[in-house]
Amino acid sequence: MSNIADMIESYILRQLAARQDGQVELRRTDIADEISCAPSQISYVLSTRFTQDKGFVVESRRGLGGFIRIVQVPLKDLVYEDMISKIDVHTDMSTMQSMVRYLAQHGMVETREAALMMQTVTGLYRSKTLDARERVQMLRTMLLTLEKFT
Repeated sequence: MSNIADMIESYILRQLAARQDGQVELRRTDIADEISCAPSQISYVLSTRFTQDKGFVVESRRGLGGFIRIVQVPLKDLVYEDMISKIDVHTDMSTMQSMVRYLAQHGMVETREAALMMQTVTGLYRSKTLDARERVQMLRTMLLTLEKFT
């Protein structure tokens, strides 16, 4: 017999799988009644198993009319968002190259795309005519474009 946390997680994942849009809105009391558990156990499962680094966004309201909205976000979207947020005027060429290598190693870009990206990164950092703000804009645009097409 699995423990209560596993049962709660399984219930929520089944509800998510039944939806096409990757999001579900549930009520704590409904889950508690279905599984025969305390609402605090549901809160524990949400805070430990449905985290952003695992690809979930959870919005919760307590009280009358309260709900739990769980949205499953593809991890690749989170990776791109994180990378884009880290690119600023202080980001150096080796950091950008590491980002490109990460994308290639995790199958988020093909080898050919990674090679083109590396050439672009090198060219942007070696350019004598671009200032740092323009370089940041171009690097962010490159990653935003990739995110849209993956």
